[in-house]
Amino acid sequence: MALYMFKMLGCLALLMFGMKTMSEALQKLTGGHLRAVLGTMTKHRLGGLLTGTFVTASVQSSTATTVLTVSFVSAGLLTLSQAIPVIMGANIGTTVTAWIMAIFGFSFNISNFVWPLFFVGIILFFQKKPSIKSFGEFLFGFSFLFLALCTLRQNAVDMDLSHNQAVINFFKSFDPTSITTTLLFLVIGGVLTMCVQSSAAIMAITMLLCSAGVMPIYQGIALVMGENIGTTITSNVVALSASTQARRAALTHLIFNLFGVVWVLIFFKPFINLICWVVGFDPNFVPSSPEEIARNGIVVNFALCAFHTSFNVCNVIILIWFIKPLEKLVCTIIKGRAEDEEFRLKFISSGLLSTAELSLFEARKEINLFAVRSKKMFNMVPNLLVMKNEDEFNKLFSRIEKYEGISDNMEVEIANYLNRVSEGRLSAESKSTIQRMLREISEMESIGDACYNMSRAINRKFRSKDDFTEDQYAHINHMMELCNKALDLMIDVVEDKPGVDTNRSLNMEHEINNFRHQLKERNVVDINDKKYDYQMSVHYMDVINECEHLADYVINVVEAHSNKKFNL
Repeated sequence: MALYMFKMLGCLALLMFGMKTMSEALQKLTGGHLRAVLGTMTKHRLGGLLTGTFVTASVQSSTATTVLTVSFVSAGLLTLSQAIPVIMGANIGTTVTAWIMAIFGFSFNISNFVWPLFFVGIILFFQKKPSIKSFGEFLFGFSFLFLALCTLRQNAVDMDLSHNQAVINFFKSFDPTSITTTLLFLVIGGVLTMCVQSSAAIMAITMLLCSAGVMPIYQGIALVMGENIGTTITSNVVALSASTQARRAALTHLIFNLFGVVWVLIFFKPFINLICWVVGFDPNFVPSSPEEIARNGIVVNFALCAFHTSFNVCNVIILIWFIKPLEKLVCTIIKGRAEDEEFRLKFISSGLLSTAELSLFEARKEINLFAVRSKKMFNMVPNLLVMKNEDEFNKLFSRIEKYEGISDNMEVEIANYLNRVSEGRLSAESKSTIQRMLREISEMESIGDACYNMSRAINRKFRSKDDFTEDQYAHINHMMELCNKALDLMIDVVEDKPGVDTNRSLNMEHEINNFRHQLKERNVVDINDKKYDYQMSVHYMDVINECEHLADYVINVVEAHSNKKFNL
């Protein structure tokens, strides 16, 4: 018996690996299209519902759909009320997995088809074209999934569960008519799902036990309800370290499934009997012969899948009309965090790491925010230049110094995240993208250093007895205006705004370089003409030079993002 148990655990591990591989491959193939679909088809309630269902059924991962949706909410592309129907649709889409297992895994013996798929998959996997390689990876995951199901079914036959008295007595020890039994199996289903973090694996075990006739359909459905709760609790635990919107989305998912469990428990027997009647299964029938067990096993699996789908569809039909109250409820439970200037990643966190390809989308959003924060830091410097009150000057200087620390932290945290992403299976294009992203954040951190160095130079001037001349102020202000325009162009490039011409950034870089060269030559003349002393010229040129350095870092960001090499 121990050997059979270890074999079953191995089959479940193979099943989870196959599901994960297949899902990641599909996301590589369709990631860009899925982002476009989610961004354009979720403006209306029905569109969001259908989008969530379609996307989840396509990539076989409700987590991937939820992560993308939350990213859009955090970016302001979708409101939470627009995201809720997508999350509801993801619950319906994820039931497709159970139907695939019931129809192909337990109803037909497809083991003879698995091995040719492995052969085709290995050929495609070693192709150079990324899309063909990803499709080969999908075939591998698909083959592993069904090899696991076939082996799991054969292992159940070898275990002869229908005649295993110990297993039969275990399930007979529970009163199938008791609400306590239902609640116990619901909790078991939730705990097991949290432990293995795969509702598909627990669903496979449920099908196995019910199809063998050792576990009554009522207890099996209680396990299915527990699986729905377990998978949402996992996402809520993960979201604890995430943004407010991510935690609200995860809570919405939990409330959706808790509501369904409550109303199903109220109408438990009638609702299940109705589902069983629709699929033609008698919940009280006890098979005796091997032929009856085999025939009963196919139908009971269809009943489990029909319940799983009906559970989520009925939930949607009821709750789709209460999106605004649901949004208000989760916003009341999870209050928005006070937004201060303390460092905090907005789009990514240590917990919310989805598949490698989709994680690049989250990292890109964070880098875009990094660019905006860099410009925000720069915009403080001109204000520092004109301040005369010492207390106000010190307060703003401390704020700039704090932002420099934020810039350093953002570089480290985003780099660590990208390094974690790079450990996954990535296409050659994605690996190159990560390298460019790492260079982008490094140069953005240098922009922060340049801003801080400017403020230090201004601080040194502020502590001296003299001041800049009107001409010097005019020249510094003009240089800062050019830097401000360069930063605006950089943000447009980084955010991939339509119609952006990277040559404009190059032209701005040349203009800043030429202006710095002119000021450097004029500075020597002004010192000779005694317009200001040498020490003041040092403070002046320190500010000008840091502006020129900032422009260099800006063009480096543009180069890294656009994957171009400019002739500077």
